[in-house]
Amino acid sequence: MVFLGLHLLDIIVIVLYIGIVLWIGKKTGEKTSDTEDFYLAGRSLGKFYQFFLNFGNSTNADQAVAVSRETYRMGVGGMWIQFLVLFLTPFYWFTTLFFRRVRLTTIGDFFTERFKSPFLGGSFAAFTLLMAFIGGGVGYMVAAKTIMALTPIPQEKLTIEQRQTIEDFTRYKEFENKIDSGQALSDEDNYDYDILYERNKLGQLKSFYSYIKPWQFYIIYALLVGIYTMMGGFRAAAITDAIQGFLIIGFSIILIPVGLSKIGGFTGLHAKVPDFMFELFGSATLSEYAWYTVFGMVLANLVSIIASAPMMQTAGSAKNEITARLGMIGGMFFKRFLMIFWVLAGLIAIALYANKLHDPDLVWGVMTRDLLAPGLIGLMLVGILAANMSTLDAGSVSNSALFIRNLYQPLLPNKSEKHYLFIGRIAIAVVLLGGIITALYIDNLLDLYKYFISIPAIFGAPIWLGFIWRKLSKPAVIIEVFIGLLIYAIIPNLFPAMQWSRSSENFLKQTQPQTITYSTKATVEDVQNGLIDVPGKEITKTKIIPSTGVFYEKVARQNPDDPNSPLIGVGRFHAEIWVLSWLGIDFTKWKKSELVATRFFFDALFPFLLLFIISFLTRPVEKTVLDRFFAKMHTPVQPTPAQETAALQAAYQNPEVFETNKLFPGSSWEIMKPAKIDYYGFFGSCAVVVLILLVLFWVLGLGA
Repeated sequence: MVFLGLHLLDIIVIVLYIGIVLWIGKKTGEKTSDTEDFYLAGRSLGKFYQFFLNFGNSTNADQAVAVSRETYRMGVGGMWIQFLVLFLTPFYWFTTLFFRRVRLTTIGDFFTERFKSPFLGGSFAAFTLLMAFIGGGVGYMVAAKTIMALTPIPQEKLTIEQRQTIEDFTRYKEFENKIDSGQALSDEDNYDYDILYERNKLGQLKSFYSYIKPWQFYIIYALLVGIYTMMGGFRAAAITDAIQGFLIIGFSIILIPVGLSKIGGFTGLHAKVPDFMFELFGSATLSEYAWYTVFGMVLANLVSIIASAPMMQTAGSAKNEITARLGMIGGMFFKRFLMIFWVLAGLIAIALYANKLHDPDLVWGVMTRDLLAPGLIGLMLVGILAANMSTLDAGSVSNSALFIRNLYQPLLPNKSEKHYLFIGRIAIAVVLLGGIITALYIDNLLDLYKYFISIPAIFGAPIWLGFIWRKLSKPAVIIEVFIGLLIYAIIPNLFPAMQWSRSSENFLKQTQPQTITYSTKATVEDVQNGLIDVPGKEITKTKIIPSTGVFYEKVARQNPDDPNSPLIGVGRFHAEIWVLSWLGIDFTKWKKSELVATRFFFDALFPFLLLFIISFLTRPVEKTVLDRFFAKMHTPVQPTPAQETAALQAAYQNPEVFETNKLFPGSSWEIMKPAKIDYYGFFGSCAVVVLILLVLFWVLGLGA
């Protein structure tokens, strides 16, 4: 029995999972009595729940899809869209300590307490709620695209227009293959290719159609996550994340053995995938991920990670500091290990579907449909739902806490706990609804990821400095946030909505197209195309790197069917590049990898430049406020509430006692001398980073 392309066994697996999740939400909701229980699980979670809470909260199906889609699109180098976080993991050893020691509920509380500014606390809350719409949209979109790939409409049921669109996509890919293999196109084919190329940039070509309409799926999915999260709060998120953690492991691994067996194992993988696609940097097809591009992305992400709202809840819910730190590091590293399987999935997809999909986001779903049997397809869908839900649940609780504590409660204080819990649950529903709107508005996973890497740096920079530098002033943070929002968020979204901007000649500049000749080992496809007699021999190929927009993500013809139609800007407007162009830099001669790297370096460093300059010109926060804040930060979390109160009171009365233990005594830098556990944790984490990279290199070399 099949319903909309899904077998009865798959439907049973999905329904069973939904029933279990809702039951957990109901049972944990019965134990939730106040806001601390709802938002922090009573600060009582041990190592087991901390591990899976951090693993589940940091691991989302969209990340697996992002890695596999970029690997499918650009080779192994595409993995850096997510794998770059591997290098950031050791720093979580310190950020987790910050969040546990500060003893607050939300990061908005940090801004309110550190700068005595409810305005900044509320601003962070409002900003994070808007970012949550984007985060929720990613989860919805990935789950929807996967289930759409599993439910294609059969050829005989397509409309004439739909069939024509699919045929046009097939012709476009045939033209691309001819060009890549060095074959010349006729004048007529060149004319058709130019039109199809423009249509493809505008997203008008498709390789299939699905029974499932995205908006229908979004509503059902949001209702499911909303019901169990609103009932159980953070404790429900922690318990379900433990279950979902095992499902995430399953969905990450299940495709690999089946896919490898279909293409002839690792030997077949290397025979079907060009060897340059196994390179991490510098190949002809990896123009967007040169080593300096990855470094810029790592730097921007390092600034941004500390502004992730759920980190305060995950660290704050731990019963002590070591539990919080080990749970965070353990969960994060386990996710990094699973990423290797995501890279493999992308490589297998190249071997199976090279140039056959109109949307790389569909890779995971198409592989699931083609490789797995009924029942296992349902398990894969449940795994993807679990991975998204494990992030959505913790995130929505964190965002609800931000709304209540930093926006609602300051305006309506002294209400009952029952009242705040009720409003908090409504806030969860609003956040989930906002995600639906985002998913309907933005259809490209990569576009959303670029927001996550750069925009949080606006608040990430003042959080980093706020924890370690006394001179950071409130006016500096306010001005930096305003300018940052203007450059990173407002202009990039405002200009694409304005016709004058999209059609302005100044903004329609493009890089110069490049023709790159490279040597590689011949694949089975090269033999089939008559380019060489035996696979594995050295062969010289030519790759054309098309021009790309300097200020806009893409520049395309307004009417793709008319080669003389005026050009328009499409996608994100890169305000960072625009600002730097004021210095007289000609970006038309740059590579795309250089443009992307420049954006991320700007995103990472510009906020710090503003904060330092303005802080030196303005007055810092009052000394008594800073003494109390940093005294608390330097006081270890105690095992009992009574000991906590006593230790904090002693620190508040004598904040000078910490001066001798500073790395720079007598300065405005509040960096303490590292303890043995700091050395062990940080350098031990660095060793694990090296170990995972070695495993990655070993896996990529299998069958070569």
